[in-house]
Amino acid sequence: MPGSEAMQRQLESVLARELAGFKALLACDQLTAGASQETFRVLADTEQGKQQFALRRSPMSSSNELIPGQMPLATEARLLQLAHEAGIPVPGLVYVLSPADELGQGYLMQWLEGETLGHRIVGSEALAAVRPRLARQCGEALARIHAIEVDAALTQMLPTLSPKALVHESWDSYKALNLPQPMIDFTARWLLQNLPSGARQTLVHGDFRNGNLMIDETGIRAVLDWELAQIGDPVRDLGWLCVNSWRFGQAQLPVGGFGVIEELLEGYRSVSGIDIDPADLTFWLVFGSFWWSIATLSMSLTWRTGETPSLERPVIGRRSSEGQMDCVNLLIPGTFQRLADRPLEQGQQLPMPAELLEGVRKFLKEDVAANQHGRSAFLAKAAANSLGIAQREFLHGQELARREEERLQKLLGEGDLEQLRWQLVHALRAELPLDTPGLDEHLRETVAGQLAIDQPFYSALHPAA
Repeated sequence: MPGSEAMQRQLESVLARELAGFKALLACDQLTAGASQETFRVLADTEQGKQQFALRRSPMSSSNELIPGQMPLATEARLLQLAHEAGIPVPGLVYVLSPADELGQGYLMQWLEGETLGHRIVGSEALAAVRPRLARQCGEALARIHAIEVDAALTQMLPTLSPKALVHESWDSYKALNLPQPMIDFTARWLLQNLPSGARQTLVHGDFRNGNLMIDETGIRAVLDWELAQIGDPVRDLGWLCVNSWRFGQAQLPVGGFGVIEELLEGYRSVSGIDIDPADLTFWLVFGSFWWSIATLSMSLTWRTGETPSLERPVIGRRSSEGQMDCVNLLIPGTFQRLADRPLEQGQQLPMPAELLEGVRKFLKEDVAANQHGRSAFLAKAAANSLGIAQREFLHGQELARREEERLQKLLGEGDLEQLRWQLVHALRAELPLDTPGLDEHLRETVAGQLAIDQPFYSALHPAA
């Protein structure tokens, strides 16, 4: 069994005490490992036969302290209890670890079977019959989450954030990255000018989306990943579910890539009796893409600093342009210049840098990934994606930078590209009117060009498709 012998002994002791009919611990396989949480699949032999459980815990540290901003797993466990009592499908809680168990913070829960990968949920033939019902089921589940009583104990456990505070908190985290991304500043300004009026305050899941739901042939099997829960405007959950990043290529179905908004809102209304203001939903849809465009940059920074050296982190940073382009299409839609195809071999070297990258990219994608399984195949595809981005940067980056500089000089006056980018960012932060002539065109062209390098097949780049 993977993991330390000490952990296995402690876990076996816990199971012997807490699990009726326990006979032996057969396996404890680590499924995920990160800076914040670990998940293990636990297989136990009992008098009733073999039983599977999921163990979720925080990694032990020398100080045994939580990472800043991390939700205590005891709080997560309490949320699962409350959700179960409210009729929301969640894994059943088996046991919450105590300090005496010497296993760190965490809990043992029921093992459930179902699909959690977003692209399979929107494309699997096995789920074709249930997909048309999922949007309504999501609305019903969210209404039940938002109806959970926010008592004094829950208020003490969770942060309380207003829409305005959330925008400022997100904008400040982007500013701390010290990266000039004018579309992010433009969107922050728009959000602050269009805050929801009279927002309710309820329990908010915080990450209710395709990818955090377990689906089977009957529908929603479980609502997962409660670690971003907070107290705030419940419409945030509905907007986040509809963000384009979670449609997995099915842009025509705004609810998770599997349903329509009318079904989502009808499901919500049927349980809560509440009609959602379309303007509020739009606000949170914009906020979701804004927040994701910042979160991806923050995750990539942890790779640069060495905190999370995993290969996929730098690629995630290049997904910021996805969220930014979604904001463009929501706030300043319009036409933009497409990248022209450019032959890989253009130039006087044999091979050219882009050709070298193409050879390695194809090897990783077509040979390595095709002959690996699980995480190894995923990482090979991530490496191939990284090389594809670098290749497109070689081919198109110089021309896109030239166009961007010309637009900025028309908008702001003389200066080099880096100076002008920062000048626009500072102007947006200093109340430059959002309807300034030429601003929307510049932002649209800049973000579209960057996305064409980063993720050329992302649906926001092809809004008419």
